[in-house]
Amino acid sequence: MSLKSDAQSLRSEPSAMLPDMKPKPVMAIVGAGNLANALAASLHSTGYEIEAVIGCSGAASSRRTRKLAQEVGASAMSAMASDLRASIVWFCVPDREIRKAAESAAEKMNWRGRIALHSSGALASDELEALRERSASVASVHPMMTFVRCSRPRLTGVPFAIEGDAAAVRAARQMVKDLGGIAFAIRKSEKAAYHAWGTFASPLFTALLAAAEQVAAAAGIPKKQARTRMVPIMLQTLANYVMFGAPGGFSGPIVRGDVETVRQHWRVLRDVPAAQEVYRALLIAALQYLPSKNKAQLRAAVRR
Repeated sequence: MSLKSDAQSLRSEPSAMLPDMKPKPVMAIVGAGNLANALAASLHSTGYEIEAVIGCSGAASSRRTRKLAQEVGASAMSAMASDLRASIVWFCVPDREIRKAAESAAEKMNWRGRIALHSSGALASDELEALRERSASVASVHPMMTFVRCSRPRLTGVPFAIEGDAAAVRAARQMVKDLGGIAFAIRKSEKAAYHAWGTFASPLFTALLAAAEQVAAAAGIPKKQARTRMVPIMLQTLANYVMFGAPGGFSGPIVRGDVETVRQHWRVLRDVPAAQEVYRALLIAALQYLPSKNKAQLRAAVRR
């Protein structure tokens, strides 16, 4: 056979697996919420077979489960089945439900040799202890990303905090690599602080923006306009933070030590008391962590 024929033969069989390549494990996803949707879609697009999406029996949950299952070519189930082939089961349920879901699943099938994961940022792999007792290898695998109903972010470049049993950690790291994410180890004892960090980076940041909208309303600027008009300064602030760090990206009256301006802010914010409390807390943090002048006077300016 000629070289040209050899090349044509290789091109005609794109799905042929090279001898040293292992097939990706078969997956099952428990849950059909925002995280489950993003994770299942990303795994599916990366070549993982999603055998089943397992949701609750309620009408709304069943609809979400069926929709996600159809999208990724999986079976929609309302409970774990004893004949599942999946070697990895990923629990994407609220923190308060992980332990109960694991205990329920432990009775449904043989867990020897399987891997069970959950995606809580705050809780450790021990939430899956019922499955570990059934000879499964377990781990917690949390993506540092925000998931909301109307958005499905890509997981490329997303950091995943992982801790747990050795076999489960190895499998999780490989999946994160396949997804284009960045895996890193975390200790069980560090998970609460890790999750608090993530809460500062997204939900509390969103709360800050919501408070800013209320302050904009006090300045006569409607919420929708405030949202769009804040975008340029927010984006530049984030760019400065990424490029120069927090101290180098810090600007405004606090870094200048402009006490009278801060006093004016404090007075006008009496009409927006929740936002006033946010302002004070952030000013105190700025005085602690960031360069600023006239620290004692600024602290006195926001005294309750």
